[in-house]
Amino acid sequence: MSRIVEADPASDVQDLAAALEDGALILFPDTPFEIRPEEQGLIDPAIFSGESKNVSYNPDTGKLGGVALEGEALETCRAMLARYADFARDLLTRTAPGYAPALQRKRTSFRPGEVAVRVLSPRKDDRLLHLDAFPANPVQGRRILRVFTNVHPQGRARHWRIGRQAFGEFARDFQPRLKAGPAPGLASIMSALKITKGRRTPYDHAMLQLHDLGKMDAAFQAATPSDEIMLPAGASWIVYTDSVLHAALAGQHAFEQTFLLPPEGMNDPAKAPVRILESMLNRKLV
Repeated sequence: MSRIVEADPASDVQDLAAALEDGALILFPDTPFEIRPEEQGLIDPAIFSGESKNVSYNPDTGKLGGVALEGEALETCRAMLARYADFARDLLTRTAPGYAPALQRKRTSFRPGEVAVRVLSPRKDDRLLHLDAFPANPVQGRRILRVFTNVHPQGRARHWRIGRQAFGEFARDFQPRLKAGPAPGLASIMSALKITKGRRTPYDHAMLQLHDLGKMDAAFQAATPSDEIMLPAGASWIVYTDSVLHAALAGQHAFEQTFLLPPEGMNDPAKAPVRILESMLNRKLV
């Protein structure tokens, strides 16, 4: 059974952080994000601009993307995502306070669309088991730690699939198919041309391959041990999506906040994927 740890006010924060680093999904079954009366009309896929599958918000700049809104509605949406960014940060820092000094808050998203009906290429289809890796935003060895909240107004659960394989086992299975890279100088060129926001390291290159190899391997998708879980409306959850195999099978109306954490900010840096891959491949990746 995939490890799901239900947290409550009495949970020990050291135990929760250790569980996260061991590959658990930390579930807060009754930790809702409040949707204010003036925001109710925004809980609708009609707010999409059609340019992306999610509404995105940059907490550093206040920039909002992916919406077809103007005037007061646009500002209400911006304020809603800004509140969620703070909600997610507060939940994570209460759960793993030791992370706070090194934690880097990145993009916030709102996902009002129905997952089950998306028509996407396999590489972009998050209904397939995968580990997160960002083609345009290299993490350069940092962890990808995400907070999610289901805000479905009619109380519908979000349906996920969680793989049972630990990161090291998954990576070892695909190691023979990993190619070295990127080519010398290519990472700098891609960054200079703004194809990537920052230099793509050999670690990013390896993780992008693992993301694609897992998604494109039909036998792996069909046979790898996994569990299906229902994440209720009003619940929030935290998971390292760069090491926990996961897939969103169905659901609508969820918020998500991405954080990056350098391995040195973890309780046990040896559990970071970059350290596991470096040991496995016997070379430095960042």
